[in-house]
Amino acid sequence: MNAPSILAQPPIWRESRLGLEMAALVRSPVYRGEGVADAAGQPVFLIPGFLAGDNSLGLMTRWLRRTGHRTRRAGIRVNADCASAAIVRLEERLETVAARSGTRVAVIGQSRGGTFAKVLAVRRPDLVSGIVTLGSPVREQLAVHPLVRAQVLLVGALGSLGAPGLFRRSCLWGECCTAFLKDLQAASLPAGVGYLGIYSRGDGIVDWRSCLDPAADELLEVDASHCGMGADADAYRAIAAALTRWRETDAGGRTLKRAA
Repeated sequence: MNAPSILAQPPIWRESRLGLEMAALVRSPVYRGEGVADAAGQPVFLIPGFLAGDNSLGLMTRWLRRTGHRTRRAGIRVNADCASAAIVRLEERLETVAARSGTRVAVIGQSRGGTFAKVLAVRRPDLVSGIVTLGSPVREQLAVHPLVRAQVLLVGALGSLGAPGLFRRSCLWGECCTAFLKDLQAASLPAGVGYLGIYSRGDGIVDWRSCLDPAADELLEVDASHCGMGADADAYRAIAAALTRWRETDAGGRTLKRAA
């Protein structure tokens, strides 16, 4: 992985407003499901961010279920494993979700989870109807606040020393994750796979410019902290609209077929 060329230091102090953002969301009509069409069991696969687990997306999971979606977790306790190893497990889990539902699956990923979502979409368009990325540094994975970058380097050092479940320094700068990074930098997604990228200039963790993936069908700017993008009413409205589009596309005759 190359050193980041995006060097602005995100305003990490803005992450302190997460509690207020969550409180505002639960008071919002969109969180109560008002104006959101019933999804009739549309499957959605959620992937958490760096050092986070499935529970970090609990608020969004409850909203998705309230609006008729069938959610599935990534099975991640702490998202810090080698990307090449993690993506294999996620793909296997995604295959199971698609097989059970009989239709393609929408994938929502926050931060690092969004990078996994894009690679899944590139590799398995037969299983993915569309992806949503929330503050995901797709263009420059290390374009983050120096304190967060220090955590990344620490995890890499511990992983290189043999700590289980952690990526190694070779994952960052060696050949370990070359194929993953190539797919992550894809200039476009396969035909028929949607892509909504959500970012915020107030992101206190990730440099917002690293989230501007030219492969996205739609880029939406919201006024939220990094973690707060998973608890933002405008983001929820856009996600609901995107999920509806992808659901209608598949209902129009797309059948689930395994890639050759």
